[in-house]
Amino acid sequence: MGQKINPLGFRLGTTHQSHHSFWFAQPKNFSRGLQEDEKIRNCIKKYVQKNKKTSSGFEGIARIEIKKRIDLIQVIIYIGFPNLLMEGRTRGIEELQMNVQKEFHSLNRRLNIAITRVEKPYGQPNILAEYIALQLKSRVSFRKAMKKAIELTEQTDTKGIQVQIAGRIDGKEIARVEWIREGRVPLQTIRAKIDHCSYTIRTIYGLLGIKIWIFVDED
Repeated sequence: MGQKINPLGFRLGTTHQSHHSFWFAQPKNFSRGLQEDEKIRNCIKKYVQKNKKTSSGFEGIARIEIKKRIDLIQVIIYIGFPNLLMEGRTRGIEELQMNVQKEFHSLNRRLNIAITRVEKPYGQPNILAEYIALQLKSRVSFRKAMKKAIELTEQTDTKGIQVQIAGRIDGKEIARVEWIREGRVPLQTIRAKIDHCSYTIRTIYGLLGIKIWIFVDED
């Protein structure tokens, strides 16, 4: 069975998951709204990368949710580790809001940014993918990085995890796909609540793609 559909979109309405962007637009304005979302997310990630103070080098962003109304854009950032945004909470958020506001020049709508701490960061696929990316950049063996990521996930009560890396792994000339699975990951079952992420990492040999599926629960 092909895995060409996003596991979140495939299960909307069946599991208790929701879109990461929540807004309505006419068909002719839809692409503009989508580009706006992308700009907001990229601006937040750039700000965190530039100002992060964590020793591990983690951005620690699990996901960014965007909710739009007529006169308000509400952005909720779910983070796994205390970084600059948590340490200087008020000052950091105000500075970030100003940066994002400059980026997409929205005069008619207010921007409101809130931060929520994730209880079990290693149960979030984005944070795990970032962990693997940092390990690969440090020239750690890809198998060792994948196994370590799975060990970290086992502490968070998940029922299963699948990790896949594609590209010129270990600098080999021919690109290939390597994957590892622990526990159950029923991708065909719509009732299964599955978190998924795709993450791209730039190495000296070229781009590598990391995909992670985490089986959280079954409704």
